[in-house]
Amino acid sequence: MRNPSRLILLLCLSLADMCAAGEPETFDRLTFHAAPRPLAKGAVTSDWPRVLGPQDDCSSREKPLLKSWPEGGPKPVWEVAMGEGYTSPAVSGDYCVIFHSLDRKETVECLHRETGRRFWARDYAVEYQDRYGFSNGPRGSPVIADGYVITLGVTSRLTAFDLKTGDQAWQHDLRSEYHVPQDFFGAGSSPLVVEDLVIVNVGGKAEAFDGFEDRGERARKLATKGVSVAAFDLRTGQERWRIEDEWGASYASPVLASLHGKTKVLVYAGGESDPATGGLLCIDPATGTLHDRFPWRHEEYIQATGSSPVVIPGKNRVFITTCYPKNRPIGGVMVEFDPTYKAREIWQSKKIACHWMTPLYYQGHLYAIDGERENNSRLVCVNADSGVELWSRNIEWQDSKLSAILGRSQPVGLSILRASLLRVDEDFLCLGETGSLHWLKMTPQKCEELQKAQLFYALNTWSLPVLSNGLLYVRQQAEGLDRKSGPRLICYDLRSE
Repeated sequence: MRNPSRLILLLCLSLADMCAAGEPETFDRLTFHAAPRPLAKGAVTSDWPRVLGPQDDCSSREKPLLKSWPEGGPKPVWEVAMGEGYTSPAVSGDYCVIFHSLDRKETVECLHRETGRRFWARDYAVEYQDRYGFSNGPRGSPVIADGYVITLGVTSRLTAFDLKTGDQAWQHDLRSEYHVPQDFFGAGSSPLVVEDLVIVNVGGKAEAFDGFEDRGERARKLATKGVSVAAFDLRTGQERWRIEDEWGASYASPVLASLHGKTKVLVYAGGESDPATGGLLCIDPATGTLHDRFPWRHEEYIQATGSSPVVIPGKNRVFITTCYPKNRPIGGVMVEFDPTYKAREIWQSKKIACHWMTPLYYQGHLYAIDGERENNSRLVCVNADSGVELWSRNIEWQDSKLSAILGRSQPVGLSILRASLLRVDEDFLCLGETGSLHWLKMTPQKCEELQKAQLFYALNTWSLPVLSNGLLYVRQQAEGLDRKSGPRLICYDLRSE
């Protein structure tokens, strides 16, 4: 039998946290469906405090999980209607934090992870219009660390909130303070918290950006050296160190890496510039020392970097990738850091060129979605030592239900397209771009589909799903093709009996 005194202590601590935050309340955008199953005896669970998960590698140690789904897929627990944005939630303890844009306000809400009820909500006005007609909401996902919620909005507003109360601790308008340009799609990187530091790919420039006369003047100012990366005190917001470089802010998030036994921060930087510049920065988080900068970007003007660095454990190696330039990408490169933290190329390949998903490393291999557009995307497996592609696959099927929704006589062909991947419970969860969910077993020899469910029919399902405490959180980012649902966050029960 478990120690009853320990269970009582944990219950008391949980109740104390609940009281500190206040009782969560229902609200008009919440729909509750059904309570989840109890966790299985001996279940392994974890938080998901930042966009790529607790290890910065799109993986979770949670188990056991439901591998055999009922008709229609995993059961929804609750859902919350959401505004604009391309963010994933962050989950810590009882708290599930979401970040989106409602009524021209960037909005942060703290929900109860199992009921969707709301502890608190905070917002601030923001003026942003996407240059290419995409969502006007935030791209960077919230981060939870040491009792704080950190957000970086689409206009580079960096804000810290108290996790339990929602009180604002501090805020920086990075755009005005560091001369950050709007870039192609606004700001989109998620912050990284390392101990008491909030590390941000700021992408600032030396000059302000009002009154451009022509593209040449813009290109010149975008090429100036400003604050590329900065660290801020988690509790006060005070700048602790900065790295000045002409490489701007990408849409990739900084990650932690253990290199030669030391903790380093890796930033795949590079914002809008003409010609385009950027690459991998290796930084000492304690001092802000820039160890090395490894260029990896084509000179073509129109390109945005979205995949975060992939650390190869135990080998002092890191993989980075981009799908640009269109139709002829430079692809990906594996680099190795020597004991002085200088990077050298090990191999490069055009067979693994990712748009925004971050590849997964598992047992000597990289698994990823290669391709910039829907019509050229494919699931690939690449040997991480050599860069040799071992297989590729397009997961496709015919869907009669969608044909009925669209009023067509023949089944409609669907595919996972530019999907997202999570590695969990010895297999892979795949969220397709139009709302399909799959259990995949992937090895260096093949990809086997174990389960498939169509959660909804909607385009632009681009945010990485989140797994915590046996619950899967999926962001639907567009109106359903059946016109019955809009943008929302849905919590599904993946707990095994």
